[in-house]
Amino acid sequence: MIAKIKAHHTQRMAYVYLRQSTMQQVMHHQESTERQYALKNRALECGWQTEKIRVLDGDLGLSGAHMTNRQDFKTLVADVSLNKVGAIFALEASRLSRSSTDWNRLFELCSLSDTLIIDEDGCYNPADFNDQLLLGLKGMMSQAELHFIRARLQGGKLNKAKKGALHFPLPVGFCYDEEGEIVEDSDQEVRSAVTLVFELFQQTGSAYGVVHRFNCLNLKFPKRAYGGVWKGKLIWGSLTHERVRSILKNPSYAGVYVYGRFRSQKTLSTEGSICSKIQAVPISDWQVTIKDHHPGYISWEQFLHNNTILQQNQTNGVETMLPTAVREGLALLQGMLICSVCGRRLTVRYQGNGGLYPVYECIGRKRDCLTASCMTFRCDLVDQAISTRVLEVLTPEQFALAMKAMEQVEHRNGALDAQWRMRVQRAEYEASLAQRRYEEVDPANRLVASTLERRWNEALVNLEQVKQQQLEFTQTQLVRMTPEQKQMVYGLAQDLPRLWKAPTTQAKDRKRILRLLVKDITVEKVLEPKKLILHVRWQGGAIEDLSCALPPKSCDKVRYSPEIVQKVRTLAQELTDDQIADSLNKEGLQGSKGGPFTWSKIRNIRWAYDIPAARLKRPDELTVKEVSQKFNVSQAVVYYWIERGYVKARRIKNGLPLFITLCDGDEERLRKRVAESYKLNGPKATTSLQPDETGVV
Repeated sequence: MIAKIKAHHTQRMAYVYLRQSTMQQVMHHQESTERQYALKNRALECGWQTEKIRVLDGDLGLSGAHMTNRQDFKTLVADVSLNKVGAIFALEASRLSRSSTDWNRLFELCSLSDTLIIDEDGCYNPADFNDQLLLGLKGMMSQAELHFIRARLQGGKLNKAKKGALHFPLPVGFCYDEEGEIVEDSDQEVRSAVTLVFELFQQTGSAYGVVHRFNCLNLKFPKRAYGGVWKGKLIWGSLTHERVRSILKNPSYAGVYVYGRFRSQKTLSTEGSICSKIQAVPISDWQVTIKDHHPGYISWEQFLHNNTILQQNQTNGVETMLPTAVREGLALLQGMLICSVCGRRLTVRYQGNGGLYPVYECIGRKRDCLTASCMTFRCDLVDQAISTRVLEVLTPEQFALAMKAMEQVEHRNGALDAQWRMRVQRAEYEASLAQRRYEEVDPANRLVASTLERRWNEALVNLEQVKQQQLEFTQTQLVRMTPEQKQMVYGLAQDLPRLWKAPTTQAKDRKRILRLLVKDITVEKVLEPKKLILHVRWQGGAIEDLSCALPPKSCDKVRYSPEIVQKVRTLAQELTDDQIADSLNKEGLQGSKGGPFTWSKIRNIRWAYDIPAARLKRPDELTVKEVSQKFNVSQAVVYYWIERGYVKARRIKNGLPLFITLCDGDEERLRKRVAESYKLNGPKATTSLQPDETGVV
């Protein structure tokens, strides 16, 4: 070994690299750590000076599978590439890296920079073929050893999990008994809080709804600490959305033992480093699933139903054919309509001043830049048709529904009241415990006594606050109905349509009722006649078709019917516009915008539908245009003649044409006027004069 160490090696730095895979090994396997630190003495024996030796121990407790978080290993690779390192000391060469990629990269740099690798077995020069071959074999064996260790560990865990005996941290609401079996938590308040989460999810239909109800009722939710001095202690705090989702997605609450719900997947980041990401595994790919393994809070079918609802509630770009969670909007069928053209769900758009006019629109193909939206129509048209049909279906069951609703209200009130009572009991126990601890302390030990007294006072203050909160909840949130009020509710249930349309009934409640009865609705738009065909699929499996007429366009609303146009066409053959208007008004007809007919409305109808007016001109009469053509003058000249009385003209009504009558001698007189007119013919041509002999013209 000494023969391979040259003078130029000892002139450069010697790096002592330390690494252990986990912090548990660092804490409990300190002999290995001491042996690695002792490599510094070996470097001194090999000829390096103390100032030339650098110890890299920043990677203790980090895995060597990759170099993402190993900053000291990155420093080692960088300094080797800069020819700053003469030798690398490690307890085993495999400690440097468990990744073949990082391993080969480091040794290739060592061979180029003439850096030695020294471990307990000997000294290796990566530039030498034999040493390089030996290091390569060690690297392959190290990676194979890592695979064998992982396979043995995972195989043992899987074999134990198949028997349902592999222990793992349990979710809140469960604990292990003396025999290692999973049982429900012995704390009744904890069990009630978990049960309340599932009940509120059934009522609200969303995880956010559960969080909102907990916050409104000022309820707390427990979590149990694992490890450390707080191990096994319950900590009560606010319920979060992620916590609710984890509870609803945990099959342990359905009494099912599961192994393999998550898996680690390695990906390559944009920086080129390898990252591990935990991903959820579909239910069909779970490695171990043992049903009825332990007591549960819900059934397996209810667990699957809850997960289906959570999937439906996703709105972050997830295409689904299922209805989403009910929301506060006015559109009752939000998330339940399916387009018959592209098969996607229709979305809701709120238009108008303040978004008061919702419309249903299919934007699937529009979002893909293929074409315009498949269909768009007002919400109130379809909502009214479906609401009417649902009320007809519910009419025979009105009283039964009222009874069931009252039972649910009473059950919910009982659960909430019990939760608050147990919270008060816990506060009383903590105050009593603080009091006993204070009374048992030696009065002479004032340092401890003052601390226990302060904790007792804090427990008493907390007890008073909890009691005050319970009183406020009982007075404001808890609904206790008298027999008279119950009778009023039963009487109101007999008039379900009035209850449905009442302003106090929220849109979310109507939507929940609709989702209990209707599974989905496929909408088909028919152009002729303009209507919507609603293919309703009820929850029981029955299918029914409803028809809903679409309102006409704005231009169609003011367009006259074919019957009115035909009447005007017939009357215009003999009557004037005034006479036609009088005739239609006598029949009791009105214009398109209301009001009686006038001659101007009749004229517009004739113009729009190309209806000629009645022939009001006499055989011996001429129009202004005919007179202008006859005398080869403009129409303005003819109007000038009429105004000066040179010709006689008559007009039946303002706005109608003028009819001109030429008497005897009028034609000759008018032609003479045209011929003598300076404005019509210009200056007359003068006779050219010839000069005489004197030159005078």
